[in-house]
Amino acid sequence: MKVDNRHMLRGNIRRRLSVSRHPGMFLLVSLLFVMPTDGVAQDFQAQDPSGIPVDHSVFDRLLKRYVDDNGLVNYKAWKAQDEETLRNYLKSMGKVDQDSLGRSEKLTFWINAYNALTIQGILEFYPVKSIKDKVSRILGFNIWDDYPMTVNGKEHSLNHIEHKILRKMGEPRIHFAIVCASVGCPRLRNEAYTEAKLNSQLDDQAGYFFAQPRNLRIDRAGKTVWLSSILNWFGGDFGGRDRAQLDFAGTVVEEENDRKFLQSEGLKVKYLDYDWSLNEQEYTSLKEGN
Repeated sequence: MKVDNRHMLRGNIRRRLSVSRHPGMFLLVSLLFVMPTDGVAQDFQAQDPSGIPVDHSVFDRLLKRYVDDNGLVNYKAWKAQDEETLRNYLKSMGKVDQDSLGRSEKLTFWINAYNALTIQGILEFYPVKSIKDKVSRILGFNIWDDYPMTVNGKEHSLNHIEHKILRKMGEPRIHFAIVCASVGCPRLRNEAYTEAKLNSQLDDQAGYFFAQPRNLRIDRAGKTVWLSSILNWFGGDFGGRDRAQLDFAGTVVEEENDRKFLQSEGLKVKYLDYDWSLNEQEYTSLKEGN
């Protein structure tokens, strides 16, 4: 009998990694890797049917503990001390009634879900040099499609969360909030998103994003603006091609001279190379040492 190894592997990974199922496997993982005395307390509070707001405080404490102000992550320590804590947070999200959430709370929920699921995926396979290491044409596994979380009995992959839920909500600033564990991504905030602060958090993320040379460079003499590849990939979410993207950037950049220049006519738009290196805290020191 011929066996399709690709489908067997994909099925095994799905069974092993579904964050809201198979507690026996994850209990084994926690015994191997978790150090409860050093980790974040696991006082999870799932939303009850009466509509109490979703509690992201556990994720908030994890981010504060393992993410620095530049958005770089101490994956090594997180895996050793709090991998199971993050997994339990994702499990608690699986119990949320989506129909009870308003727009802002739903945005908050899925932004946090995307970031938490991405981090959990990295921790699962750590050490890795890039999230793209977990995309294999030969084995047929793609972390963006085959590492799901379950909410109300339905599996949601990273691609589904981004393209079928968040992008459908018409909020372009989500592209500066969801983080694919790469240096070229937006900064991972060292706090969870909350409904009360969501708008200011998204504004802050957008401003910080365009303040980084890896995301925006201006050549005044050549009348050329270099933008992050994110605006190239998702141009439609920012209103279209060149002019629309420049107009959007012009609404969030912090330097007044840059804002005025982005409003100029006849500008050429080019796109910067994307850095898929892991957004790990050791990354900076390694680069500086080369």
